[in-house]
Amino acid sequence: MEYVTPEGLRIDGRRPKELRRLDCSLDVLQSADGSAVFQMGNTKVLAAVFGPHEVEVRNQMKEDKAIIKCEYAMAAFSTGERRKRGKSDRRSQELSLVIKAALEQTVMVELLPRTQIDVYVQVLQADGGTRVAAINAVVLALASAGVPLRDLAAGCAAGYLEGHPLLDLNFQEDSAGGPDCSIALHPNSDRLVLLQMDSRLPMDTFEAVLNLAQDGCRAVASFMRQRLLEHTRKLAMARGAVRA
Repeated sequence: MEYVTPEGLRIDGRRPKELRRLDCSLDVLQSADGSAVFQMGNTKVLAAVFGPHEVEVRNQMKEDKAIIKCEYAMAAFSTGERRKRGKSDRRSQELSLVIKAALEQTVMVELLPRTQIDVYVQVLQADGGTRVAAINAVVLALASAGVPLRDLAAGCAAGYLEGHPLLDLNFQEDSAGGPDCSIALHPNSDRLVLLQMDSRLPMDTFEAVLNLAQDGCRAVASFMRQRLLEHTRKLAMARGAVRA
């Protein structure tokens, strides 16, 4: 299969450095303190945040900061396989820890001592890039819940196929066997809070792929920031704080 045509188009019609269509919705669950659905192309992820609240297990409490608990799971209908998957499979447990580590660098946990924040992530539809889409959904849900953040952590992936660095791989491209790099970035400080690769790359190729993924993160962060501002304005208008 040809993943990049001589005209420079990918199998879904995008250019090599083009993101998939982005979309999101905030406050989608009334029962959660904050929630969001984030979509990158056909990948759609739901995140719900509960807290900060009292620590449930007393011996886990930290006197100087909040603790974060994260559960990542894929819905049984999220892929074409219709395979039953939940929070207990090995990949879900690994990604729960990956997302938690990125959040611990993003949330200002030192401002919330002796508390707990629960994060639940459900992949509703999977078409590549689920871990970075999950981080984007969770960060929006945390912002919606009013949890203080150091920066908007934004995630994006990039890969290398047929001699081309490609941004934001879909499932078909991700399954082609080429190396890929998933990152999450604090755009204001250019600080990486996640960097995962599944194979080695020559240094010059790695730098090209990493730079492309960082550019993708900045574009995603700009989109997230705009949607958060729009959401905040709608809430303010609904409460009569500002005029239309």
